[in-house]
Amino acid sequence: MPGPGETLARDALRALAEGQNGLVTRQQAIHDLDLTAGAVDNLVAHGGLLPVARGIYRVPYLPGVEYERLQVALLRTGDPDAALSHETALALYEISDVNPAQYHVTVPKARRIRRSDNDAFVVHVDELKPDQLGWWNLMRIVTATTAIEQCTAGGTPTYLLRQAIERGERTGAVRRDEVARLTQLLEDRS
Repeated sequence: MPGPGETLARDALRALAEGQNGLVTRQQAIHDLDLTAGAVDNLVAHGGLLPVARGIYRVPYLPGVEYERLQVALLRTGDPDAALSHETALALYEISDVNPAQYHVTVPKARRIRRSDNDAFVVHVDELKPDQLGWWNLMRIVTATTAIEQCTAGGTPTYLLRQAIERGERTGAVRRDEVARLTQLLEDRS
């Protein structure tokens, strides 16, 4: 039978993971929840945490597996202000037929991320304003307008961006007053 300290630790991990699609990082467990490295290792050894990626764990019995790789993309940066961005955001808003080969994440400050799976993730550095950010399935994401701006600067094919602007306007993801500006931005790129 678990002791009171162990129960509190599991409750705290579960509460944190519920807001992150069932995932927590080792760093969060140690620094934010004041668990020891040994306590985290013990939870892993006894199935209280399931390894998903290096230093990232799933709390069993919590939903979120469907978006796990997206949540991992955010958590692996180690930055709580990381946001899904660029082509990843366009695909999630379903306003373009873009099919990104990598997960794009934007962080406010450059960080060195040493992982063996770096080719699956692209980390961009940009200071985003609050009005450029929103939420999608418990994950921070740039607005559709910001994603189009990022992709215009990043070289996403023009036909996919025209499609994003048109569909974005039709679905309400892009405000009508932004359509002309985004279209001009795209024209100026050519």
